[in-house]
Amino acid sequence: MKIAIIGTRGIPARYGGFETCAERISEYLAERGHRVLVACRRHLYPDRPEIHSDIKLCYPFYIRGKSIETFSHTFFSIIRSIVWNPDIILIFNSANSPMALAARIYGKKVIINVDGFEWKRRKWSPAGRTYFKFASILSTVAATKIIADSRAVADYYRSRFRADPVYIPYGADIFFSKSGSIVEKVGLKPKTYFFSGSRLEPENNQDLMIEEFSSAKTGHIFAVAGDIRKKTKYVKSLLNLADHNTRFIGSIYEKQTYLELQANSIAYIHGNEVGGTNPALLSAMGCGACVLALDVNFNREVLGDAGLYFTKKKGSLAELIRHVAENPEKFAGLGKMAQERVQRFYRWDCVCQKYEDLFYTIKNEK
Repeated sequence: MKIAIIGTRGIPARYGGFETCAERISEYLAERGHRVLVACRRHLYPDRPEIHSDIKLCYPFYIRGKSIETFSHTFFSIIRSIVWNPDIILIFNSANSPMALAARIYGKKVIINVDGFEWKRRKWSPAGRTYFKFASILSTVAATKIIADSRAVADYYRSRFRADPVYIPYGADIFFSKSGSIVEKVGLKPKTYFFSGSRLEPENNQDLMIEEFSSAKTGHIFAVAGDIRKKTKYVKSLLNLADHNTRFIGSIYEKQTYLELQANSIAYIHGNEVGGTNPALLSAMGCGACVLALDVNFNREVLGDAGLYFTKKKGSLAELIRHVAENPEKFAGLGKMAQERVQRFYRWDCVCQKYEDLFYTIKNEK
């Protein structure tokens, strides 16, 4: 088969979950004898890397800018894909669904991975939230088939949009720390800090984490990864909330460093509440971290009984932090349980096989 993958920043993965998923799927398909085209953003890959002889990387034109870059890149990626004439076009992010219509007009079979509930993010204006809701609904019409990486997201699309999504989760690897010296390079010592590593956005609740960690008064460090260079209103509020025990370590793009930070933490704190199967949560589980997760259905679905849960009620997270800090050996087994859960439900080879099976099914449909 020939499969085009668009809607990400590109591969090799350096920037986020969609990119990692695109890279793993591409490598799997290429090893299985398929030909893959992946659209990349040229300014992020000045070195024009090569990955595999059966993976073609293309760098379509696009317009730089916060509002227009994603859509213009997807639009020109669609054109490039149509010219390449693939059997299947896989698009990440339902926000790109209007561009999928062009591919359908040309008779192409399109699959959209819809991601989570982007319209619920507070950072967007009312117009932005309306667009994301519209695009999510449109994806159920524009695509030949949609993919949901969470059962909760799939159920929502079925009940609210009367769609029939295919559930294929995100994946993770099992990781064991190779060297505590890597975390020391960012000023930390193994097993002396709590860690959180998601985008600094209100729906990820870093403000709640900082306040609760401060009130827990454990004497440990709370290391927060994320871009603080862009002084958004939310980032400014985080900087104002932080005390001397909170340490902002910036964006961590080097995968090995990020995994070592998770694996060497006393616990990984996960506050994401919008979206489906979260890559950062799965990564922490694969690293064997003790996970403290916000009690929402998405996190429960992924973590199960292999972690601890907190609510937004004042003192809920602080109490968990104190318990874990005072009795780390008592909760050490949760990390092993989390790794076993990843091995059972979220292995990358199984995830990629499900994508391949779906591609064959869609290709052979009349």
